[in-house]
Amino acid sequence: MSDPTADTLTGRLLADKGKRPVILADCVKLIDEEVASKGGLSGLAIKAAYKVVCAVKPGIIRESMDQLLDDFVHRLEPFYVDHRKDGAAPGAFGETLNKRGAEVADALLGITDDRAKKARHATLKGAYEKLRPQAKKHVEEAVPRVGRTLAAHLGT
Repeated sequence: MSDPTADTLTGRLLADKGKRPVILADCVKLIDEEVASKGGLSGLAIKAAYKVVCAVKPGIIRESMDQLLDDFVHRLEPFYVDHRKDGAAPGAFGETLNKRGAEVADALLGITDDRAKKARHATLKGAYEKLRPQAKKHVEEAVPRVGRTLAAHLGT
């Protein structure tokens, strides 16, 4: 009997617990590279904030990714289903994500959107709402890197 999750994004990325440390390391590298690629005044601000966060709590990026990885994969699952329906190889998943960058960004930001809705602090909610459009732009810019990172773990 075959495993029904074998050709799902969840099955390919999360079922083998031994893969998780490698995927997390690649996700941390993705974030480091994405931050490093930012330019202009906003890029300087992002780089400075990232440096401070990493200095104050070393390992926070990996820890945060470990907490969010399952949610990210679940949010990307519908894109993977569409990708496979079209007969595309698992390893070409990055190309599918790139074509749907705005939708992918909204799906991933849906995680923080849901958390913001549940927040009790009105000031934090307001700050999040103000930053959300910029966050979408940055996540959308990161989609190609996300696609390449995940595709490397999907096989052929």
